Amino acid sequence: MANIIDARGRSCPEPVIMTKNEIDKNSNKDLQVLVDTHVAVENITRFVTGKGYNVNVEESNGEYKINIKK
Repeated sequence: MANIIDARGRSCPEPVIMTKNEIDKNSNKDLQVLVDTHVAVENITRFVTGKGYNVNVEESNGEYKINIKK
C-alpha cells in the first residue's frame, strides 16, 4: 500500500518539499501525492524522475493523483 501525501491547496514548492521529505523517510515505498495544480504535477514529476522513480499521473475534476514507484 502506498503512503499518501495530501498536498491539495498548497502552493509550490511546498508539495515538492513534502514529497522529498516522505521519499527521504521511505525511499523504497510506493507513494501517492494528491495535488490540485498542474504546476505541482510538473514540479513533482520532474523532481522524482530525476531521482530515478517512475511516475503515473491520474487527473479527475481538476485534481491529480501522482503515483510514484521505485
